[in-house]
Amino acid sequence: MAPSWVEHAMWWHVYPLGFTGAERTADGRTPVTHRLRHLEQWLDYVVDLGLNGLALGPVFASSTHGYDTTDHLAVDPRLGDRADLEHLIAAAHDRGVRVLLDGVFNHVGEQHPLFRAALAGGPGSPEAELFRITWADDGPTWDCFEGHRALVTLNHDSPRVVDLVAGAMTHWLDAGADGWRLDAAYAVPTSFWAQVTARVRERHPDAYLMGEVIHGDYPAFVAESGVDAVTQYELWKATWSAIRDTNWHELAWTLGRHDAFLDAFVPYTFVGNHDVTRITSQVGDATLAGHALVVLATVGGTPAVYYGDEQAYRGVKEDRAGGDDEIRPPYPPTPDALAGPDVAPDGWATYRRHAELLGLRRRHPWLHTARTRVVEVTNARLAYEARPAGDDAGAGLLVALNLDAAAWGLTVPAGARTVAHSTPGPRPEPPDAATREHVVDVPPRGWVVLEV
Repeated sequence: MAPSWVEHAMWWHVYPLGFTGAERTADGRTPVTHRLRHLEQWLDYVVDLGLNGLALGPVFASSTHGYDTTDHLAVDPRLGDRADLEHLIAAAHDRGVRVLLDGVFNHVGEQHPLFRAALAGGPGSPEAELFRITWADDGPTWDCFEGHRALVTLNHDSPRVVDLVAGAMTHWLDAGADGWRLDAAYAVPTSFWAQVTARVRERHPDAYLMGEVIHGDYPAFVAESGVDAVTQYELWKATWSAIRDTNWHELAWTLGRHDAFLDAFVPYTFVGNHDVTRITSQVGDATLAGHALVVLATVGGTPAVYYGDEQAYRGVKEDRAGGDDEIRPPYPPTPDALAGPDVAPDGWATYRRHAELLGLRRRHPWLHTARTRVVEVTNARLAYEARPAGDDAGAGLLVALNLDAAAWGLTVPAGARTVAHSTPGPRPEPPDAATREHVVDVPPRGWVVLEV
């Protein structure tokens, strides 16, 4: 079971190397540049948006994109040093913002000193045990992550690798971090994670441990590994796909799956991250991206907003060298710089929509474990109820999402009250709304959220 504080956690997910405009490569001669201070300038913006968590992408020493770690105990010099990271964590905590670190423990970069020592020392060296290296007359080969030779897979059967990973995680929790995202957790045996999470929880029982799992048996992974949650890619895919293809049936089916997951654990939910095309680009425009945000804000889970999505940033991920650049852009020095011609179209309107819906979620903390029931579904129209777990008759929310070019007159029960709407401005209820069912107009390509 996740720590109690996670019930109220909502994350702003940032890829620091991109956010701060860091160089694309680093080596042993790269000077320390204190770029993490840039992130501190955005903490009040995060709080004003309605979030209380900062989920950081890789901040540890690496050669390129951060996922080729060369030292789990050192901050990447392109971002700063240990004092900068500790200062950022302290500044976040001063504002009530938790900090999640990104741990790459399936593999290391090929320049990691332990791997270089293994190659230099050969099969008899103590470092060789840490990796899956095949020694042959024509030279060594090694297991690597998804075919990337520069990402060297650790030997997760080795007790010394358990020590290495548990030690790194505990080290930074001791320094003030609140939890870990475990990168490529799906590629690592759950038996390994079970050993690591048990060790970490002995010292930090209040840490939040979340694994990146793209597909498979989510509940089994959580149960066997000891993590608190995994990434809910099924919901992510169904959300944007249903909107883009005008097929709410896909999302309606996935909400049933999502409820089943909630019986076992609370998933980490999102509509964007550092590895995928931005939601505004995926569905076509900021108006339709609002529908995805409504889903994120009104179904069970621990939600995360990827930086830039709250400003309607566009960006398409491409399968090529540098293909992640568009989805990992730099941010201005301060929020005040988000003005003028460089602002994304619909940027501040999208920000206000986020603030409204995140505020709605904050006022209904039971949404963390909410269950949903589909009330009406067609290709273009979806209405579902979200209610507290185990309380089907209790107060809840009725969510109506319309992809049609025509308005939709939805009949709602007596007492239903509009609490959020895609069209800004007050929405007076009919005079007799408290005593009998009535019709609410869901605008063309719009949405409505009601308390029921």
